Amino acid sequence: MSINFDGRVAIVTGAGGGLGRCHALELAKRGAKVVVNDLGGAVDGSGGSSEAAEKVVEEIKAAGGEAIANGSSVTDDAGVANLAKQAVDAFGKIDILINNAGILRDKSFAKVEMGDFQLVVDVHLMGTVKATKAVWPIMKENQYGRIVMTSSSSGLYGNFGQTNYGAAKLAVVGFMNTLKLEGQKDNIHVNALAPVAFTRMTESLMPAESEEILKPEFVTPGVMCLVAEDAPTGQILCAGAGVFASARLEESQGVYLGREGLTAEQVQEAWDKITDFSNSKPFFMGGEQTGKFFEMASGK
Repeated sequence: MSINFDGRVAIVTGAGGGLGRCHALELAKRGAKVVVNDLGGAVDGSGGSSEAAEKVVEEIKAAGGEAIANGSSVTDDAGVANLAKQAVDAFGKIDILINNAGILRDKSFAKVEMGDFQLVVDVHLMGTVKATKAVWPIMKENQYGRIVMTSSSSGLYGNFGQTNYGAAKLAVVGFMNTLKLEGQKDNIHVNALAPVAFTRMTESLMPAESEEILKPEFVTPGVMCLVAEDAPTGQILCAGAGVFASARLEESQGVYLGREGLTAEQVQEAWDKITDFSNSKPFFMGGEQTGKFFEMASGK
């Protein structure tokens, strides 16, 4: 069954270029009315102009779609409130939010300035939180919402020189994990994307020859599935170069060592069993882990 967004209203942050632009164009192509948000700053977050967003809007309109531009920073409370208001004023509601805006301030942890660390966390984590907070009550009222967080392999697995970026990118997965639970009763599905793409933000990190195989266009089809009518919830989709995979947090089965006279040496001796993932399974919510612990501790 084909995926279409007729009658749906979508906001895509950081949509003036790269991945966000591709997401916005594809949503519009499939019938969505799109709010193209982009501060228009440099890769490090400096500067700002809504020109990039306006160009994407022109592309959408030239192809017969409907779109408006917004130049708010996702870190600015008033700007984010205006982003949501502008979407509702123009199109009446908000159905889809793709949190895509981001910057880089890469340096090893020994060299990174705290101001640069804070700014990256503010944009990636708090920018995602603020945009989501602005649309959440609208989606709850309408009993419909599809939200995507943009994570990264740097957050899931680490990457040298990206402690700030990696910390923020794993944090949005934690944010998603609770929102997927809180959104269930209101038909709000929340997922995360971990993309691999050659964009303005990543071009300095990748060899030039990778540009052809890592086009943003090879990621966007997966995002459409994450915001579709029958979208999953609580999934981490990894996508790049036409390859799609699902990531998840896992926990080993573990061992029960007893409580009487428990020592660090016992834990050390059982380390191989503690870290044996052969019987691991993912949990959908934290309470399931607590339940497992009680079950094992009671000898069941």
